[in-house]
Amino acid sequence: MKRVLLAGAIVVFGLLSLAMAPPDWAPLVLVATISLPHVDGRIDHLAFDQATDHLFVAALGNGTVEVIDTRADRDIRSLSGFREPQGIAVAPEGGPIGVANGEGTGVDLLNEHDFHRVATVALGDDSDDMREKDGRLYVGYGEGDIAAIDPRQAKVIARAAVPGHPEAFSLEHHGTRIFVNVPTAGRIIVIDGRTMRAVANWPVVGARSNFPMALDEANHRLFIGCRDPASVLVYDTASGRQIGSVAAVADTDDLFYDTAQKRLYVSGGEGYLDVFDAKGAGSLARVAHLATAPGARTSLFVPEQHRLYVAVPHRGRQLAALLVFEVH
Repeated sequence: MKRVLLAGAIVVFGLLSLAMAPPDWAPLVLVATISLPHVDGRIDHLAFDQATDHLFVAALGNGTVEVIDTRADRDIRSLSGFREPQGIAVAPEGGPIGVANGEGTGVDLLNEHDFHRVATVALGDDSDDMREKDGRLYVGYGEGDIAAIDPRQAKVIARAAVPGHPEAFSLEHHGTRIFVNVPTAGRIIVIDGRTMRAVANWPVVGARSNFPMALDEANHRLFIGCRDPASVLVYDTASGRQIGSVAAVADTDDLFYDTAQKRLYVSGGEGYLDVFDAKGAGSLARVAHLATAPGARTSLFVPEQHRLYVAVPHRGRQLAALLVFEVH
């Protein structure tokens, strides 16, 4: 109990700048801290199941997936037996939950209700980021592939090749394109989801290590998070041109576009969360630089809840936790 209280004190102390901010100014407000007592090491991606209000956390460092009840804001299950779980995605309408393993096995498919494994889809090593669209699960893996999986049949139905390990990618909801970050090639690859073939190849200029991305489909913008230097680049998805850039928090691994507020949320391992006003076509104006915790670089924005979850890893006296921010 003393360790949990101490961790809470450390997190709260780190967020004093946010707590002292006037409530009519702060774009995000810390409303809860969820302890992850079983988690050690690195935390990777998160996913949300709107049907159950469960949040799934890929605890890569100790090979588990944590199941969070977001109604009660507590960790209710720790699922074991994974090999470096990285990406997570939830198939709709009672479909399985996909967990991408960084080592060996590919994608495990879990029953939505009791979380037992129903199947495994074999892929190459380093199965990583995952997305869902129209009942399919898309996963980046290996030295340069995107696979489309039918989760109900537990099989790969299509593949696309890219020139290096794919990091974050985004899928159009009203179109067919898939935008893929390939940091080793310094490129953004655009894939036609119907044919699973590359149709465009955009260079990343002025920065390197392009890992996270977010898509503003309505306004034809793609936001790219880079680590060297720490920045966010803005691309016009109609022309493929870079139309803006801004300095951002260091060591970013996730960023999200809030369509309702027209804001961009960027989490970084430097220990901060940046909030940008994104109303301009190519311009971003930072409106908040909020303290989180060292290493807290992964996050998930859940628009249905108006919440942003930021994952804090266990480091020394800093225990693992999820910081829950509410859009203000």
